[in-house]
Amino acid sequence: MSAKPETPRQTTIYDIARQVGLSASTVSAVLNGNWKSRRISEKTAERIRLVADRQGFALNQQARALRRQRSNLIGMIMPKYDNRYFSSIAEQFEHRARIRGLFPIITCTSRDPELELQAARTLLSYKVDCVIATGATNPDLISDICRASGVLNYNLDLPGSRAPSVISDNYGGALVLTSRVLAACAAEAGRPEPLAFIGGRSTDHNTLERLRAFRDAHAQAGIAPREDMILTTGYAAERAEQAVTQLAAAMPTLPAGIFVNSTSALEGVMRWLRTHHPEATIPHIGSFDWDPFAALIDSRILMARQDVETMLDILFDMMAERAQDRHCTEVPVRQIAAASED
Repeated sequence: MSAKPETPRQTTIYDIARQVGLSASTVSAVLNGNWKSRRISEKTAERIRLVADRQGFALNQQARALRRQRSNLIGMIMPKYDNRYFSSIAEQFEHRARIRGLFPIITCTSRDPELELQAARTLLSYKVDCVIATGATNPDLISDICRASGVLNYNLDLPGSRAPSVISDNYGGALVLTSRVLAACAAEAGRPEPLAFIGGRSTDHNTLERLRAFRDAHAQAGIAPREDMILTTGYAAERAEQAVTQLAAAMPTLPAGIFVNSTSALEGVMRWLRTHHPEATIPHIGSFDWDPFAALIDSRILMARQDVETMLDILFDMMAERAQDRHCTEVPVRQIAAASED
């Protein structure tokens, strides 16, 4: 009678530790997604994961979640995917989640407050460990729902008053951007001239801070902004195009410079200019948003590049520490330059 074949022994954390020459606790921290809090390098973490994959090692995630009372699911509510800023947030959020052993769920709500609340409730029904509200129209309502469920909640891009927030330094970035566009216009015309402001929502924090900087930069240049040239018509390209139409109808010539409050709005501005004045030199433009393709449009466009990498690093550190103090962390804009200078 032939002997039954032996069942292959399953690889253990100790087997992997021997192969990589590190302690079992280090291997465990990497495979459990806690390596960053242990100050283990990403290179070491990647080496451990590679050996674990080759050995067919897999953690029993369901059992581990039951033991730790955590699902390792984290959710992000996004307003749009229509520009590099938000698409970069989504991509880098996923990357940072996965290297920590977390599974990211991202949903886009098109800046619809009802969809935002529906998304938050759905994420909570899946027992996510954390909900990140990115650019939410009313982040405090999302915070209330999360707190009632005992789930961590953070705000990204737009702040709230009931959860920790990580945002760009909108005032500082807009002050520099406006000042540089004003200086370019003054150098060309021989005198300072007020800029137009197009895009954004007059009710959200980021637009209000950029407008405050816009007005302060004008004051520093010794001129007053024209209130009839401040058109907070939203972020959509179509609305920005309508705003330029409105400016053109009300003025003999377009302003020498324009502050544009996103690359989505910039698309509408450029569409109007190329349609109605295809041969004319475009105004000096400062875009509080960044896209390298703007270098193919015109070198007169300055862009503010927000520091997505640092914002997300701070956010994940907060999650690791389970920070719940309701302060707002402002991250300086990474770069203000013509896209061709990037």
